[in-house]
Amino acid sequence: ATVHNMSAAVAATGSRYNSGNSISQQPPPTLSRYESQKGRDWNTFVQYLKNHRPPLALYRCSGAHILEFLRYLDQFGKTKVHTNTCPFFGHPHPPAPCPCPLRQAWGSLDALIGRLRAAFEENGGQPEINPFGGRAVRLYLREVRDAQSKARGIAYEKKKRKKPQQQKSCMILGQSQSSCMVLAEHGFLGHSSETNEA
Repeated sequence: ATVHNMSAAVAATGSRYNSGNSISQQPPPTLSRYESQKGRDWNTFVQYLKNHRPPLALYRCSGAHILEFLRYLDQFGKTKVHTNTCPFFGHPHPPAPCPCPLRQAWGSLDALIGRLRAAFEENGGQPEINPFGGRAVRLYLREVRDAQSKARGIAYEKKKRKKPQQQKSCMILGQSQSSCMVLAEHGFLGHSSETNEA
């Protein structure tokens, strides 16, 4: 009871202090989906290093160890990747099941490496020795992308980035795309934001 009373008194004193000084305690900000996933991915990788035989220190990690980790993750994959001998090789919508293995999808691995690359530096790693950004990892991801593209009959194409300033100006002026291109060619679009900021 005494401890409870002391806690209540401390809480009441803090409340009066906060209200008197217009100071309120803010709850910790909630993490975004990206940050939460990045934290889970990093914990998974650290645990993998601990379970490695022999255990592997983070500072001794190389590109070869990252590739080993990515291949280890394939056992948890859910993407069917057809082999060369499979009758459904290159078929985007197989009409029947087949015994081909499940793998991690290229897009998932690519996003995972991006998150782990950022987490490595956030946890004290030096950018110049970041194993997740090494040439071996980039080449591996490219090989996985090309192989899965052929096996699944899916073309992985980069999305073309649109020009936001020109689109925004067109929306404001209510112009069509063709009219907007003419205005842009004559220098009537694309610099409004810089002028306003100046």
